[in-house]
Amino acid sequence: MDKSPPRHAPMNRFPVVDGQLSPGGVPIRLLAARAGTTPFYVYDRSVMDAQVAALRQTLPDSVHLHYAIKANPMPAVVQHLARITDGLDVASLGELQVALDTGIPSDHISFAGPGKSDAELAAATAAGVIVNLESIHEMERLARAGERLGVRPVAAIRVNPDFELKASGMKMSGGPKPFGIDAEQVPQALQRIAELDIDWRGFHIFSGSQNLRAEAIIEAQRKTLELARRLAESAPAPMRWLNIGGGFGIPYFPGDTPLSLKPIGEHLQRLAADAAAWLPEARLVVELGRFLVGEAGLYVCEVIDRKVSRDKTFLVTNGGLHHHLAASGNFGQVIRKNYPVAVATAMNRPEQETVNVVGPLCTPLDILAADMTLPRAEIGDLIAIYQSGAYGLSASPQQFLSHPHIPEILV
Repeated sequence: MDKSPPRHAPMNRFPVVDGQLSPGGVPIRLLAARAGTTPFYVYDRSVMDAQVAALRQTLPDSVHLHYAIKANPMPAVVQHLARITDGLDVASLGELQVALDTGIPSDHISFAGPGKSDAELAAATAAGVIVNLESIHEMERLARAGERLGVRPVAAIRVNPDFELKASGMKMSGGPKPFGIDAEQVPQALQRIAELDIDWRGFHIFSGSQNLRAEAIIEAQRKTLELARRLAESAPAPMRWLNIGGGFGIPYFPGDTPLSLKPIGEHLQRLAADAAAWLPEARLVVELGRFLVGEAGLYVCEVIDRKVSRDKTFLVTNGGLHHHLAASGNFGQVIRKNYPVAVATAMNRPEQETVNVVGPLCTPLDILAADMTLPRAEIGDLIAIYQSGAYGLSASPQQFLSHPHIPEILV
């Protein structure tokens, strides 16, 4: 029986050129020169293209693929994904402006999130995007925004179902939640929306995120369609839009295995056929964020010191949790686990050592890799953290200790 510790899934998204990790085929030192400084983030559009292509090959043609901007709001990334997907989901006024700048049709943009401000509701109404209503109070405020502007708002109801996406990294439904209207209250909400001057399109039912179990995603999608069909019986008009969420995960930690798309696609083929029969006017949407961009990104920092403290070797870098909170373990991990890490300038260096990769911040939380076996790194080598294309820089406390902001580049 193999009792060796679990390993990271193979990190083979980027080629190695002359011993250097090379996103987009460009050696990492040249990318550092292009960025003008270290640390920096780099995103490879060819990896995003491959993810979208894999989904297109697997999902039914009738299913629309939307990108959730919150995963990575870099405007160049959003522009690229707007060209190869079918729509965008936003969660703030800033993201809405980035989405509108892409030029995609406004009714291919949806706006989710509890606690939308009056300014956000007005902007979404003026732009004609689909507002996912998170409460009856928000519904009333949206109607008033439409009255003030003389524009009929476009909206869907976000439903908090009575089930969850099992084994998901972040559960967004089931039980008490700030997200959406509880399923049992939706008939009342539909009755009220029929009384308001709102262009109701359908439902947004998002159960959870970061799931690597195809069977759990399949179960949630089946329950989502059944719930939407049941709730549609109380709707004031035929449903024209149904966002069934996403939840597709990527492998971050030792022992994680990549999500199998084939069974999800086969199930969605049957589900889409049922949806066409039950809800013939509804556009079926799958909304994904990290699955499209997570594996396309690297966070790159530089070793500025090597030190040994009581038999442990520390690689001190100029990067840290202020740029990559998730890799430090402080973005939802209960027990800290390492992201995949490489010495990006020494991919073929044979000598191995067990090290701790840390940042420059005055806190013991500033850990990028703990007790990890890597090729021996010297001062001046570049460290790359894989799986960094989603919830990286934008989800990190960049102002912490007043270090400078860092660049992001797309190759």
